[in-house]
Amino acid sequence: MPRPAPLAAATRLPTLGRYGLLVFGLALYGLALRLMLDARVGVAPWEAFHLGVTYHLPLTLGTVSILTGVLIVAFTALYLRERIGPGTVLNVLLIGLFLDLLAPLVPDPSGFLACWGQFGLGVGLLGLATGTYVAAGLGAGPRDGLVLGLSRRTGWDVARVRGGIELVVLALGWLLGGLVGWGTLAFALASGPAMRAGLGLYGLERSPKPSAGAATHPVGKVP
Repeated sequence: MPRPAPLAAATRLPTLGRYGLLVFGLALYGLALRLMLDARVGVAPWEAFHLGVTYHLPLTLGTVSILTGVLIVAFTALYLRERIGPGTVLNVLLIGLFLDLLAPLVPDPSGFLACWGQFGLGVGLLGLATGTYVAAGLGAGPRDGLVLGLSRRTGWDVARVRGGIELVVLALGWLLGGLVGWGTLAFALASGPAMRAGLGLYGLERSPKPSAGAATHPVGKVP
């Protein structure tokens, strides 16, 4: 018997409502990334890379996220010929913007339990955020598009392409001095179940629409 999806009706919103859902999901995603970053126990590969870049260039974390997204979208559209949807553009702009805007509002925990509690909250919120912006169905996020485009071009399966990209990005982040720690491993283990739970709230755990996010998530988080 399928599990109930209490938010499934959101996937049938009119166009304006879907845009609102997308923006809300991206705001939640930015908050989730900021919670994990400020917990300082380790972050997802893309956020480690973004953070490492800020140590070498006079840019904010959000700005680096936006510029990275722009470069990925340009490469994906011009070289890989992947379709760019409105959700792709909003993903590039808004997650980085929310990362910077929410920075003064998120606490910097000092104790062991407080740090890991905030990190765990961030991972859980990332799952909800993923379900929310995927439910909007307004186009793949830049990193999702990169994975799909490279998979199509190389003939490799999506998991292999995503894993390779994440490893390269993580190595670059580590070389640049990004925050790689036990939290990075915890994110790798917990982000999948969190994203599955978030998608399940909208009834999308089996066949989600094309997503508009990272990182890490799930995307698809990174942030």
